[in-house]
Amino acid sequence: MKRLLFTLALAALASAPLRAASDDEVAARKLALEIAGAFSNDGFKLRDGNWGGKFEPGKPALIQVNLYAGNQYWFTVGATDAAKKVAITVYDETGKPMTTDPYADTSVAAAGFAPTASGPYYLKIELTEGKPAAFCLIYSYR
Repeated sequence: MKRLLFTLALAALASAPLRAASDDEVAARKLALEIAGAFSNDGFKLRDGNWGGKFEPGKPALIQVNLYAGNQYWFTVGATDAAKKVAITVYDETGKPMTTDPYADTSVAAAGFAPTASGPYYLKIELTEGKPAAFCLIYSYR
């Protein structure tokens, strides 16, 4: 029975459509990596993977991450040129905004955060000025 369930799950994954990143998403990731590179000079390691997509004013992206007490994190977002101002806000699992060390410069933003409790946290990535744009979020830890 377990083998059948595994085979069905594998078949479902194999049939799931794969979507290549758009040129805009690749450009947004490049911007995010440029900013995150500064944090790697301070001993931060890039986490594998990234989140990307499109956003527009008034329609933020919300991403859940699992964080560990004792670690420090930098969340970095890059967006394409249509974005004039972006922001990252970190919330705990109850929806309370967390105090972060912010950085922002036109279409890039970063937020430094050191949780005191391990668990799920939520990142709100928002376009506060500009037109709809592609974005990419990556994060670093130490």
